[in-house]
Amino acid sequence: MSSPVLFCYASHDGQTRRIARRIVARMETRGVAADLVDLAERQPDAAEVAAAPAVVVIAAIRYGHHLPPARAFVDAHRERLGQKPLAMVSVNLTARKPEKRTVAGSVYLRKWVETSGLRPEIATAVAGMLDYPRYGWFDRTMIRLIMKITGGPTDPKLTVEFTDWDLVDKLGDEIAALAPTAPGVA
Repeated sequence: MSSPVLFCYASHDGQTRRIARRIVARMETRGVAADLVDLAERQPDAAEVAAAPAVVVIAAIRYGHHLPPARAFVDAHRERLGQKPLAMVSVNLTARKPEKRTVAGSVYLRKWVETSGLRPEIATAVAGMLDYPRYGWFDRTMIRLIMKITGGPTDPKLTVEFTDWDLVDKLGDEIAALAPTAPGVA
């Protein structure tokens, strides 16, 4: 049996963790095992990265930047990540618009890929969740401003899950196909 795909995530409010878990569950239905790692809790070492047949890094955006644990992981393992199948997934609210889900359409994803110096086989953005009541005053104010600028909802009492779970399942299938030894996966 081959080593599991190394699936690393950085989540701020929990939606990225939910998305990561859903993708891993989908991969498992395709016969591909994954080692799910919360980058805020621990950073995988060089041996873990080297042993993985493929690596996935999924990170939330906070104020225009992917979360620091994800950036630190990519920076620390850039050379090893460049030697194996890689997926980079950005979770952000602008991805609620289909044209903002690609490297060309998402400034956040494009900047992350460009600054990483990597060429991931999969690079995509997935919409997250807007939960104004859960945010503190500062976060709620800043996110409302961003939503106003981007044409999104600004009602401070609103909670909206923008995540397209069918799209997440398809992404899970695509990521499963990255694993070179996945049975029945082309």
